[in-house]
Amino acid sequence: MAQEDHRTIPELFEEAATAVPERPWLLFEDETHTYGEARGRIASAAAGLRRHGVTRGDLVLATARNDPRYVFLWLATAYLGAIYVGVDPRQTDAELQGLVGQVEPKLVVTDAELDELFAEPGELDGPGPATHDDPAVLIPTSGTTGRSKLVTQTHRAYTMAGEGFPWWIGLTEEDRLMTSLPLFHINASAYSVLGSVAARASLVLLPRFSASGFFDSARRYGATEFNAIGAMIEILMRQPERPDDADNPIRLAYAGPTPPEQRHLEFERRFGLEMTSGYAMSETTYGTVWPHGTRPYGTLGAARQHPTLGQVNEARVSPDGELQLRNPAVMKGYWGMPDETERVLAPDGWLSTGDLVRENPDGTYTFLGRKKEVIRRRGENVAPAEIEEALGSHPAVLEVAVVGVPSELSEEDIKAFVVLREGAQANLDELRDWASQRLTAFKVPSEYQLLDELPHTATGRVAKHRLPT
Repeated sequence: MAQEDHRTIPELFEEAATAVPERPWLLFEDETHTYGEARGRIASAAAGLRRHGVTRGDLVLATARNDPRYVFLWLATAYLGAIYVGVDPRQTDAELQGLVGQVEPKLVVTDAELDELFAEPGELDGPGPATHDDPAVLIPTSGTTGRSKLVTQTHRAYTMAGEGFPWWIGLTEEDRLMTSLPLFHINASAYSVLGSVAARASLVLLPRFSASGFFDSARRYGATEFNAIGAMIEILMRQPERPDDADNPIRLAYAGPTPPEQRHLEFERRFGLEMTSGYAMSETTYGTVWPHGTRPYGTLGAARQHPTLGQVNEARVSPDGELQLRNPAVMKGYWGMPDETERVLAPDGWLSTGDLVRENPDGTYTFLGRKKEVIRRRGENVAPAEIEEALGSHPAVLEVAVVGVPSELSEEDIKAFVVLREGAQANLDELRDWASQRLTAFKVPSEYQLLDELPHTATGRVAKHRLPT
C-alpha cells in the first residue's frame, strides 16, 4: 500500500494554533490554556529540552502523568524531531530503571524535572525538522518474555488518528472532549489530544478515572464527549443510580470495545448519550470502528478509513482466524527487536494483531479471543512472565504460573498458581505483598491458589491449559 505524504504532529498543531489562537484548548483542574498559550508552553519546554542537548532522533523518557505539562513536553519533543517515550508513572523504581536501561534515553523526565524544563520562555522555529515518516513515540507494551516491547510509531500514524477521530464519531469545533485515560497510552494522546486539535475543539484532561465523580467532572467542564475503555463503562454502570444521571452535557462516548447490545442501550438511556465502538492497538491507530449510520452491536466495526484520503486501510482474517491490518498508520516495528517485529509485521505491510475474529456479512468483525498469551486487564497489556518472575523471586516459592481469568468488569483478571518449596511456608497475603512491592498495581494478581505441583508438558513447559481455573 502506498505511504501517502502526510503532516507531522507539529504541523497539525501549528495549523490549529494559527487558525484559533484564542480558543480554549486544554482544561485541567483550575487551569485553562488557549491554543496560543499552549504553543507558548510548548516553546518553553522545547527550550528546556535544548538546554539538555536534545536534538532530532534523541529519545526522551517521561513518567507521563495526566498533567498538561506532560502534554506540552510530548509536543515539544515532536517539534524538535526527538522521540518521546511516555511511561507509566506508577512503575516501581526497579521497573523504571529496567526500562531506562533498555531504552538508553538522552533525557529522563519525572515530576522533579518538570519545573526546570519550563523555567524559561522559548521560541519555536516552525514545525521543526521531523518528517511524517519519522518515529514520534515509543510505546512500551508488555512482551511475552517480560521485557518491554517498544512500539515505534510515526508522526503519520498519530496525525492520521487525530484527523480521523472527529470524523469517525461526529465531533465538531464546538465539542469538548474529556479523557481520564493515561497519557502514556495511544488512546489519550492520539485520539483525545490530537483529535481535539484536528477538530479545533477543546480537551478536558482528568488526572485519573473516578467513577463516582466522572459525570460531575463532565458537568463542571461542560464536556460533550468522552473516551473510555470497556471496563470503565461497566464500572460507571455499577455506581449507585442518581436522579440526575442523564442531566449532563455529554452527547457522545467512544469506547473499545463496548458491552453487548442490551447493556450498551442501558448505558445510553441511563446517562442520556450515544456511544460508539472501535478497536485499535498500539501497533496501529487505524483498526476498526462502527461505520457511520450503523450500530452493529457486539462487533468491533469495520476497517477505519480516512476522511479525505479515503480507503487507506485493509483488513482480512488469516486462515487461523487472526485479524490482520494493512495501512499507513502501522508501526515501523518494535524498537531494537527485529525478531519480534518479524513475527507480527510482514514485508508487504500486513500486521498480525494477535486477536481472533469472525468476519460478518456486513464487513464488520466480531472479537472471539486473544491469540497471544498476554493478559488484557483494565485496558492494560500484562505479560504473565513478568509476574511469574516477581513471585518466583520469593524465597518460599518453587514455581509459579500466571493466567488470565474472566473478570466481572470485562476483559480479564489475573490469577497466580504457586508451588512452595518443600518445608517452606508463605500465606497468600504475604505473596500479594511481595508482588505489590515489585510490580505496578494493575499487574498484581487478584487471585492466588497454592498447588502441590504444576502440570507440565513432555518438554517440561507448564501446561497452563490444564490448570484448575
